[in-house]
Amino acid sequence: MSDPQFLETPKGRRIAVRRTEGRGPMVVFCHGLRSDMEGTKALHIEDWARGEGRAFLRFDCSGHGLSSGRFEDGCIGDWFEDAAAVLGAFGTDRVVLVGSSMGGWLSLLLARAMPERLAGLVTIAAAPDFTEDGFWAGFSEDQRRELMETGQVSLPSEYGEPLIIARRLIEEGRERLVLRQPLDLPFPTRFLQGTADEAVEVAVALRLLEHAGGADVRLTLVKGADHGFSGPAELGLITAAISEVLVAGAAG
Repeated sequence: MSDPQFLETPKGRRIAVRRTEGRGPMVVFCHGLRSDMEGTKALHIEDWARGEGRAFLRFDCSGHGLSSGRFEDGCIGDWFEDAAAVLGAFGTDRVVLVGSSMGGWLSLLLARAMPERLAGLVTIAAAPDFTEDGFWAGFSEDQRRELMETGQVSLPSEYGEPLIIARRLIEEGRERLVLRQPLDLPFPTRFLQGTADEAVEVAVALRLLEHAGGADVRLTLVKGADHGFSGPAELGLITAAISEVLVAGAAG
């Protein structure tokens, strides 16, 4: 594997990027919270893109992976700015965004900000507005008090180290919500969701489907699939969805 490239954003964050050359529209993968661009889904899509001769790009948001910064200092707005800077520096004129979990929220923010750049959108267990509807709504009164008084709260995590949630993540996230105002997706869009996902409930996917506007928006529910959505069958569904939006976008 070649060394990553690094992009210095207008905000001074150093973002690690790996790019595969090929024809456009470029497929761009946005990873999830406390994940990175080296995950199973990102690597699978990269292998698929290489086999198809398709341009592909993956990157680490600041505070994740090889990029600069601490996770605890970041917020949705920072990570959205990181993604927008990467698209501006490396993306083709039109791209297909593939967003996993938090990356789904970032992809929806990008779609709202620059719909003319999108040839299609695929989300995997998208977690729009999770800082408000997941973290804040689920906090006890004691946790809310601790967050406001100390600036952070620690949550247990099944992925290893405790998850530190900063006050800034919650408060800034309220400026980035996508389910409280119109969300038009005027390009082929596919939402993928597992029914056994314990991090993002099926109700979130149904709410997103109901809320989103667009003539070609579909939700696929996969019985028994968990939040990782990384089994062979699920990985096949991801690349099939990407292929589908590419064909639909070209036909449109």
